[in-house]
Parts: sequence; C-alpha cells; structure tokens
Amino acid sequence: MDYLIIFVTTVAGLYFHWWLYVRIKRWMDRDLALSLAGKDEDKRAFMLERLADARVQKIKRRDLPKWLEAAAAGYPAR
Repeated sequence: MDYLIIFVTTVAGLYFHWWLYVRIKRWMDRDLALSLAGKDEDKRAFMLERLADARVQKIKRRDLPKWLEAAAAGYPAR
C-alpha cells in the first residue's frame, strides 16, 4: 500500500510540473506576440492569430521570435 501511495503522489507531482511548464511556455509565447503588437487592438488580434498559425505549422520555439517579428512587420498599416 505504501508503494501505491508513493507512486500516485509521484505521478501526480510529475503531471503537475509538466502542466505548469506547458502553461508557462504558452504564457511566454503569448506575451511575446502581444509585446510585438503594442497597444493597437487590431494588431494584437492579428498577432494572436499568427501565434495560433505558428502552433499549427509547428514552428520551433527557437524560431518563434523571428517568425513573429516577420509577421508583425507584415501587418498591413492603416
């Protein structure tokens, strides 16, 4: 019974740490996209769409900043 308790708590702890790691990565990516957009609400929505596109295209995290900067540069000016 002791081993079962240890196993369950270890698995729960590992899952929680993985979940927290994934959430922090998503928050960082979202903050990057929003920081490139500035205060323009339309551009913020545009950058969040580009971030979703990057996830669909499976852009690697190390390439994401440059990819988002290029997307921000391609935003149509008013």
